[in-house]
Amino acid sequence: MKAMTATTTFDVSAACFRAPPSCSPNPCHTRSTNFTIFFYTNSTMLFLSLSLSLFLFFFIKLCSVHTCSFSVINSLNPHKGRRISVAVPPKFPSFRREAALQGNLEAVRVPTSVPVRVAYELLLAGHRYLDVRTPEEFNAGHAPGAINIPYMFRVGSGMTKNSNFIREVSSNFRKEDEIIVGCELGKRSMMAASDLLAAGFTGLTDMAGGYAAWTQNGLPTEL
Repeated sequence: MKAMTATTTFDVSAACFRAPPSCSPNPCHTRSTNFTIFFYTNSTMLFLSLSLSLFLFFFIKLCSVHTCSFSVINSLNPHKGRRISVAVPPKFPSFRREAALQGNLEAVRVPTSVPVRVAYELLLAGHRYLDVRTPEEFNAGHAPGAINIPYMFRVGSGMTKNSNFIREVSSNFRKEDEIIVGCELGKRSMMAASDLLAAGFTGLTDMAGGYAAWTQNGLPTEL
């Protein structure tokens, strides 16, 4: 009986001793493995999150810069998009403000210019003719009833402006008179009419082409 008990005890111990490792796992080894997997998993996720955040940040900044540049360039293109309206303060605000308040538009107005045939019709309708050529040109022939007040005088091979031009015109015409202003070719009459307009004369009409076009159209003249 004793021998059987000993044998039985030995067999049980041997059986336990030969038990495979899977039947009795090492708890320390399991915890270490789980911690390692957890550590690497969390580190990887943290790295990916930071990388994605940085990528999104720089991508948004880059898109903002390109969008802004494209919007400005596109808005400046007159054929595409809408233009940017920028309010620029005037360089001389006080002057412009005073001119607007006084309604002083004479400085920027241009005299009305008409062909010689229209000027002739105006002359027949009662307009007065101001001939601004030199006395020599005027004495060689002029429109009927014209009054000669030179805008320039011939000096040598050049011309010099008549410093008394406005005063002489004011002594022969009223500022509200209907006046046709003519010269030889049309350049001096336009300058003279502009000066008179700035001086306050309101009924001015420049004759385009001058006296040369007047004679070419066969209009009446006198000496």
